[in-house]
Amino acid sequence: MPLVSLGIRLSKAIRSGQYLLALAAAQLRFQAQQGLFEQSKPIWVDIGGGTGYNIEAMHAYLDVPNFFSAVFLVDLSPSLCDVARKRFQRLGWHVKVICEDARTFRLADHLEKLADARSTTTDVTEYHSADTNAVHRADLITMSYSLSMIPDYYNVVDSLVRLLAPFGVLGAVDFYVQSIVETTGRNYIGGSFNRHVNWLSRVFWRTWFDCDRVGLEGARRDYLEYRFGTKKILDQRNYRLGGIPYYIFLGCHCQRPFKRTQELLDSVDASCTESPQVIPANGHELVLPLLPEPAIPVETRSKAYKSAIVNLSSNLPLPSTFYQNHQARIHYDEHLKKHTQFNLDYLYAFTWEDPRVDQRLLQIEDNDTILCLTSGGDNLLEYLVTAHPRRIHAVDLNPNQNHLLELKIAAFQALPYADVWKMFGEGHHPDFRKLLVNKLSPHMSSQAFQFWMKNIDRFNSSTGFYDYGGSGHAIRLVRVLARLTGLKQEIQKLCNSRTRNEQREVWSNIRPMILSRTLHWALVGTEWFLWKAAGVPPPQRQLIIRDALDRPSEDPSKHKRLSDATGEAMWDYIVNALDPVAQNSLLSEENYHYLLTLTGRYTRRCHPVYLSPKAHTKLSQPQAFSDLRIHTDELSDIIQRFKPATLTIAIIMDSMDWFDPSSTAGSTQVQALNRALQLRGRVLLRSAGLKP
Repeated sequence: MPLVSLGIRLSKAIRSGQYLLALAAAQLRFQAQQGLFEQSKPIWVDIGGGTGYNIEAMHAYLDVPNFFSAVFLVDLSPSLCDVARKRFQRLGWHVKVICEDARTFRLADHLEKLADARSTTTDVTEYHSADTNAVHRADLITMSYSLSMIPDYYNVVDSLVRLLAPFGVLGAVDFYVQSIVETTGRNYIGGSFNRHVNWLSRVFWRTWFDCDRVGLEGARRDYLEYRFGTKKILDQRNYRLGGIPYYIFLGCHCQRPFKRTQELLDSVDASCTESPQVIPANGHELVLPLLPEPAIPVETRSKAYKSAIVNLSSNLPLPSTFYQNHQARIHYDEHLKKHTQFNLDYLYAFTWEDPRVDQRLLQIEDNDTILCLTSGGDNLLEYLVTAHPRRIHAVDLNPNQNHLLELKIAAFQALPYADVWKMFGEGHHPDFRKLLVNKLSPHMSSQAFQFWMKNIDRFNSSTGFYDYGGSGHAIRLVRVLARLTGLKQEIQKLCNSRTRNEQREVWSNIRPMILSRTLHWALVGTEWFLWKAAGVPPPQRQLIIRDALDRPSEDPSKHKRLSDATGEAMWDYIVNALDPVAQNSLLSEENYHYLLTLTGRYTRRCHPVYLSPKAHTKLSQPQAFSDLRIHTDELSDIIQRFKPATLTIAIIMDSMDWFDPSSTAGSTQVQALNRALQLRGRVLLRSAGLKP
């Protein structure tokens, strides 16, 4: 098969080209809203554009003739350029098709010619009449399956660095084969999920493409990631074409301008206070001689700060989080075992703890600096709605919990209320794929975007979003038991009860099934179910069992049975938890936690405060999350790096229950909290134990 034919057929068959255009368009729309273009309208250069298919396809996402001041297609093939000219003549678009080697392409030469040919069009003339050192650069550069076809790719990539405008976007999609070993130690590539290609596939696809002189070696992609900062990266397979590995890269300049040197000093100084936020998306102009002398203890430096310094001293791009549009997410090392133990999934799709209790006990005020666990992200969103804290630090060891929080934040920043309610109120949205790529992606980190692209069907499934994650096991169990026992209608009555008396009557019919001793001994009391479904770790489970053993009993043999069969201890615990819920709180209007567990969705009458229209109005403001920091690490590690006496509130939920009683981790965390909290600071601790 000829090389040209191969490229055309594959580019049309693979959806990744559309993903690239959609991601680039979403990023351009965001930058246009922020006023980041050097002139009123951006310039687009498509390197290796071939027949112009991509430029025409971009019209599905942007009004190409009106959004761009100028569009250039550069390709070395005369026959493909002829096809492209006919395409744009048919469309009536003023796209400049240039048959030239990408290494010698100079935008300035063609802008002058274009300005002369279109002297009545003010956009191009204005662009050319500005500062001559700035105008001859592109705001968008794209390469669709062309980098792998360029023999001298080093020179081409180097030329793109000079061609790209300071806040420009470079997008590339191409085939590749690479082992994960080749990326070991690179903290700047924006995540490596699904990047590894096994040995057999590497050999097969490299041999296949070598027949048409298409280079799939990893060095091409590596050099692109070395020369540009990573905004988004996505590794996929096209199984309709035999599982061909391909990647999508969205990047920006490694060297990005600082407006003032003072901003640099302020950002570094932030690492010495309660915020580990070190360097905004400003890249390599952070130079080591400008850094202040380390007059503070080393432990107050954040890990993100240390990673940035290592990269700068090695002339490498910064970690991907520093190039994102929002700086809430703090860099972390995704390859550490403490993060990978969660198997690329979150435990909690929602937060069990009631934020109304938090507010009543803590009386959160505008000047409070809060440290809290991320969990499902619901509670901290409610703090932002009902209170106005100075700053919130969300901490979770599970990266996927923070990916979930990022999704919720992006939804509020990019979507109308109706879409937010469909996603997190009903747990369904038929257009989630389109929303994720076209609207949510500019507001998410690269790792979070990868995670949700992998789990893109969670909002489209027949069951719903809340059926996934660890908490989804419990929701599915309720549904299965209701179907097997014929109590589905009774559960619906329970959730629709208008009075507590009505609810109590229905509960008396359901209770024997839900609180069956056999069920709890066989399933609910098992270590697997408690950890995977209820999020109860083994130390917390042992704490509950210990309380049961210590409880006085009229039956002397009961202690022996509990030591052998912990199901009864968990049964006692759950009975003491569920009976008061059914007796004293109205599920249909007050207790949205259990309503969600039983039905898999919220209702308009019963839902968290953050899912109300009023909350959406507040959280959709541009700066609504500017004072939020999202940390992916152990709670103790984050606390130890705060400047002393900076926190006013620490909401640590049941984190103390997770520690091994024989270790000193609990006392270490208490000491760190004591150091970080201000005088009269408050700590909210929950525990499953009677004597925590």
